[in-house]
Amino acid sequence: MNKKILVTFASRFGSTTGVAEAIGKTLAECGAQVDVLPMKEVKDLTPYDGVVAGSAINGGAWLPEAMQFMQTHKTTLNKKPFAAFLVCMTLTMRNADQYRSHVATWLDPVRAIVRPVSEGLFPGALEIRKIPSAGDRLKFRLSVLFGVWKEGDHRDWDAIHAWAMDLNSLLSV
Repeated sequence: MNKKILVTFASRFGSTTGVAEAIGKTLAECGAQVDVLPMKEVKDLTPYDGVVAGSAINGGAWLPEAMQFMQTHKTTLNKKPFAAFLVCMTLTMRNADQYRSHVATWLDPVRAIVRPVSEGLFPGALEIRKIPSAGDRLKFRLSVLFGVWKEGDHRDWDAIHAWAMDLNSLLSV
C-alpha cells in the first residue's frame, strides 16, 4: 500500500504555495499518495503516514498561522515522520551561502516542537505587484532599488525536486 503524505504550507504571496506543490508532485511521482493543502485547511493528521510542512518567512520567522499549526498538531506530528521547509528572499541575496546557516536558525521554533527528519531552505520569488499592502510594496521597492534583492522568481526547482526525492525514503520510516 502506498504511503499517504500531507504537504502543508503557509504562504504570503504564493511563492511557498508553488514550492509545496512541487514537493507534492515529486512525492507523488515517487509513488506516494499526496495531499497538498494550506495549513488553515488541515483539521486532522490521522490519515497521513508522514507530514511535510513549510512556511514563507516574514521577519526571520515562520508565519503565525504556520506556528499555530505546529502547536495545534504537535502531539500527532511527534508520532509521524515530519519534514520542514522555509521559503525566503534572504537566500536570493548576493553571497546567500553566507546567510544559509543563519536562515536555518529560523526553524529553531519548529524544532522545539517537532524534530524534522529533513529541512529544506529555499529562495523565494518577489513580485511586488502581488503584494497587497502599499507600505509593504514600498519597502520591497526600496529594497530592490538599494540592491538588497532582485524582483523575480528565484526558486530553485532542481533543489526543491532533489530535496523532495530524498524525502520519499525519509517519510516512509
